[in-house]
Amino acid sequence: MMQSKNKVINQVPILNWLTRDDDIQATKKVPYRLLEEVPDLSYGDKDAGNMLIQGDNLEALKALLPFYAGQVKCIYIDPPYNTKSAFEHYDDNLEHTQWLAMMWPRLEVLRELLSEDGSIWVSIDDNEAHYLKVIMDEVFGRDNFVRNIVWQKKYTVASDSNGIPDSHDHILVFRRSNKMKRGLFPRSEKQNSLYKYDDNDGKGRYRTDNLSVKTYSADYDYKITNPNTGKKYDPPNGRCWMTSPARMEILLKDNSVFFGKNGTGGPQLKRYLNKVQQGVVPTSWWSHEESGHNDESRKEIKKLSDGDFFATPKPERLISRILQIATDKNDLILDSFLGSGTATAIAQKMERRYIGVEMGDHAVTHCQPRQVKVVDGEQGGISEAQNWKGGGGFRFYRLGANAFDEDGRICSDIRFSVLAAHVWFSETNTPWSGKGDSPALGIDDGKGYALLYNGILGDKRPDGGNVLTSQTLKIIRDELSKIDEGFTGSIVIYGESSRMGGARLKRENVIFKQTPYDVKAR
Repeated sequence: MMQSKNKVINQVPILNWLTRDDDIQATKKVPYRLLEEVPDLSYGDKDAGNMLIQGDNLEALKALLPFYAGQVKCIYIDPPYNTKSAFEHYDDNLEHTQWLAMMWPRLEVLRELLSEDGSIWVSIDDNEAHYLKVIMDEVFGRDNFVRNIVWQKKYTVASDSNGIPDSHDHILVFRRSNKMKRGLFPRSEKQNSLYKYDDNDGKGRYRTDNLSVKTYSADYDYKITNPNTGKKYDPPNGRCWMTSPARMEILLKDNSVFFGKNGTGGPQLKRYLNKVQQGVVPTSWWSHEESGHNDESRKEIKKLSDGDFFATPKPERLISRILQIATDKNDLILDSFLGSGTATAIAQKMERRYIGVEMGDHAVTHCQPRQVKVVDGEQGGISEAQNWKGGGGFRFYRLGANAFDEDGRICSDIRFSVLAAHVWFSETNTPWSGKGDSPALGIDDGKGYALLYNGILGDKRPDGGNVLTSQTLKIIRDELSKIDEGFTGSIVIYGESSRMGGARLKRENVIFKQTPYDVKAR
């Protein structure tokens, strides 16, 4: 951090490593790849909005940007921990610089995918947790750090360990902005069991609580009369009642004061279950009793695998707690280090939409079969607690050819919908949600966008297809008017060429851009 004698420059301290300058520019060099569905590996309801993607996660994340930027409510990732040990399904033996070089560009793209009210949760251990916190401060903003959650991953002590045995992992939580709203854990039956009384008066179960407080007020020092016996009660020595005499009369008439099982005891307040907060505020300490542990997760995944299974899975209870806090039903979650597939399995069982990314054969041999079993209604993990009976489905994708050449120009034979998504995203910085059945892509911030490409009008001739003419301009205006009947703004139109001169384009309030030359990779 730089400073002068008179002024301190206000900036977040940064972490330097050997290849930092190259790594912070890495995202720009990653090609846009096409996503190609593999129908034989897709399963169930393919229109449920769920995706499994096989391929390098940085390339996959960039391929998702034109469609999902700003749309993901919760990102959970469990990247390699850099523990100097090699795992079977990925090499967890990266040098520190290589590890940081891997994480930085992925965090940058993940931030773009996150919604304004979204959050990212990263599992990590002590080897890189503190370095990760510093680079996430820089990528997401120090003000957007939410909490470092400590998860008790082991319930036994490694007595043969030299030094201090490890028993926890970290989960670093950052938000996209201050629009994030924290959810609550559901109340347990153990917590609800404290509400053991019921007067059968329609108010439901309640527990008793102290009616007095230690902060003394003479106005609240009075006698309470038991309506059953007429006996009068003063507050305990040095204390006073919790409310005014007038308010206490209302509580007494409402039968909200408890005088013992037989109605002859001292006064206590009735606290009704249906009036308490219907959830538990999460804290930064997650014990294994509440959130599961490593042994539990290994048993879960072993039941789902045919002998060969991922070495370091996370328990279903742990991921479910994250989704309880960070998401609601139908929200979109993303895991780009899918591993054993726990995050997408939990999302399915909790009725969230999901995108999971995993590289190599592991995506086919482990992630896809596990998700199939979930759709079919497997009963492991949190299935019983969620009353999961099966359902839903997903589409399976692999990374295809590059969408742009080395000069950043669109490649030939790209599908209309893919090019449309890139055009819209590069112009508006928002994902495109069109159907690809019209040259009019949409209206954003008072400006219309259109694409004449690949015979979208059913005719590749100049007068009917990919060339801007008076006729195609009328079609585009008519299509935009279906979106906004009173639209009169300027229109950006991409096409092979234009039959209109510069003066005519200006009069028509049209900005023409030629494909493929003016379509640039973002």
